[in-house]
Amino acid sequence: MQWSRLLSRRRLGTQAQPQVSSLRTDFQRDFDRIVFSSAFRRMQDKTQVFPLSRVDYIRTRLTHSLEASSIGRSLGTLVGEQVIRRHGLERFEASDFGDICAAACLAHDIGNPPFGHSGEDAIRHWARTADYGRRRVEVLRGSEQEDFLAFEGNAQGFRILTRLQNPDNPGGLQLTCATLAAFSKYPRESFLGGGRYPGVSARKHGFVAEDRELFADVAEAVGLLRRDPLRAIWYRHPLAFLVEAADDISYRVIDIEDGFRLGYLKLDEVLELYTSALPAADDWERRLRHMGDAKGKVEFLRAKVINAAVGQVVACFMDNEQAMLDGRFDQSLLEQLPARHSLGRLIDVAKERIYNAPEVVGIQTAGFQVIGELLESFSQVLDDLAEHGAGANARSRMTVNLISDQFIGPGGVPSGNTYTRLLRLSDYVAGMTDSYAVSLYKKITGISLPGG
Repeated sequence: MQWSRLLSRRRLGTQAQPQVSSLRTDFQRDFDRIVFSSAFRRMQDKTQVFPLSRVDYIRTRLTHSLEASSIGRSLGTLVGEQVIRRHGLERFEASDFGDICAAACLAHDIGNPPFGHSGEDAIRHWARTADYGRRRVEVLRGSEQEDFLAFEGNAQGFRILTRLQNPDNPGGLQLTCATLAAFSKYPRESFLGGGRYPGVSARKHGFVAEDRELFADVAEAVGLLRRDPLRAIWYRHPLAFLVEAADDISYRVIDIEDGFRLGYLKLDEVLELYTSALPAADDWERRLRHMGDAKGKVEFLRAKVINAAVGQVVACFMDNEQAMLDGRFDQSLLEQLPARHSLGRLIDVAKERIYNAPEVVGIQTAGFQVIGELLESFSQVLDDLAEHGAGANARSRMTVNLISDQFIGPGGVPSGNTYTRLLRLSDYVAGMTDSYAVSLYKKITGISLPGG
């Protein structure tokens, strides 16, 4: 792969030529388009770790994405400086690398359904075990079936950026191909015909069957290397490794801080976890002794750990840069760092003490019921209308009014294709906020009635 092509400014869905020079570069425009999208705003009411939290301080998907974007900008800019020197890229600035990573990080969770990762599990569970859902998904084949059995928020994010947001535009938000490729941590379709491919980028899928050609267009524009001539699977864009690292640093380090603020971890435990990830030759110990506020100590060390991790990631990236360009490196950068064991402890403690806290698990379990019921009920309604039209039963003709027209079909008529109907429905449910999903569930089940 070649950097001059990997940094393509071509926008998906338009033939307009990239602007040669501007006070706002094409990659900065990508960032702005994501910020002003309704899908991005909805993340303020989507779970990061703590569903439906009443504590304003606790991070949502929105604040997590902003923090990851800040880390991604730093990583990209620092890497960009060295890549430009190494390859003599005169047409690019280090800030271009930073802006691409910042935009991709900003959108990295935009496809997550309600209730965080448990929401993804809930959609998969519905497709595999629900009475009606399982029967409908069983008639599908290949990637069309696997898109639901292995529902993936990353693939849903690609749909939002390239199709669902601004649906009247070819290419959706019409982001640059460089940003879309850096966003795509898993450049493969969901079904690979039994083939097994090593490496972190092949663990999940990054686009659904309907979007295969859209991603192929992105891959061609930036020159990604194809891994199999018969299957839709490519090697990662090198900057996708930085996007992944920014996300990993953000949630590993910051979830510990949130756990402390909610009382799941004591101050001494947090200080020990953070300081173990810091280099000894630093002035943090002296500064820490002069701080009396517990909250301030945690915030100070959190910033120091992030800064130390950023430096190590940049060094690791540059050590493996040529291997990435050749398709020979396909591992998580954080797993290669000198501080990998101490950073690994952060996630281990979070899993044990935070992610499995009774309050968290209780609401996530309820999320299975909410998402499963919405999918089960609405799939029956759409099937009834697709098969019987005006002759559909009264319940279906009434309930369909709860679904936005965009997710039904042209003219409010469901598609005659089962895959398309299910895909539109999963688009609708996955796009909901936590609160809206709960509210709609109460309505269709009769739990909450006006004036009741």
